[in-house]
Amino acid sequence: MLAILKKELRYFFSTATGYIVVFIFLFFLSALLWIIPGEYNILDAGYANVDGLFYLAPWLFLFLCPAVTMRLFAEEKQNGTWELLATKPISKFSIVFGKYIAGWLLVSIALIPTLIYYFSVSYIAEPQGNVDSGAFWGSFIGLFFLTAVYVAIGIFASSLSKNQIVSFILAVLISFFFYYGFEVIASFSHNAQSIHFFELLGIHVHYKSMSRGVIDSRDIAYFVLISGTFLSATIWRIRK
Repeated sequence: MLAILKKELRYFFSTATGYIVVFIFLFFLSALLWIIPGEYNILDAGYANVDGLFYLAPWLFLFLCPAVTMRLFAEEKQNGTWELLATKPISKFSIVFGKYIAGWLLVSIALIPTLIYYFSVSYIAEPQGNVDSGAFWGSFIGLFFLTAVYVAIGIFASSLSKNQIVSFILAVLISFFFYYGFEVIASFSHNAQSIHFFELLGIHVHYKSMSRGVIDSRDIAYFVLISGTFLSATIWRIRK
């Protein structure tokens, strides 16, 4: 597993593609938060918070995570190296989990520089440091759990096709459905219990819960369960 992890990280940082993907993510996020006027602009808000980061990041991750994961299996199949990898004395679980951890680390590396937004807002706040730190760190931790699910979905989508574009599109659609689709379904119901049930199936309600600065074990269990489900589906797929 460690060899797979090192291989994927080495590949990512030895090509310009990886740096370009991370740069585009940080560029658009920074532009929306600091430059482009609007409801997410920190300087236009009039009060010290980085709520825009936690609203925008999940939507940008819908594209960042599939861009990182689309090649993990699709490229192996396209280049004909999957058969070679599959015959090596390494379990399918180790292959999948090694690629998964690599993908999650790569997305996390793109997320870490956003910490500068928190320290910048804390510095310019009046009085200095007057920022809701609990809500920030809860939301920030929530983003790591969110990316864990998105990457698991991306890995699964990559195992379905040897075409990277197809894998990318599938990952975006599945991730969008799990993030917002269940809330759309819930909106068609007039029964309170049904609405609550469908909302709990989606990512958004659990992410919002963490955004309030409360790390609930039920939310953590949800993210772990969904990630584990898609990783198990990926293992089943590559065995088949």
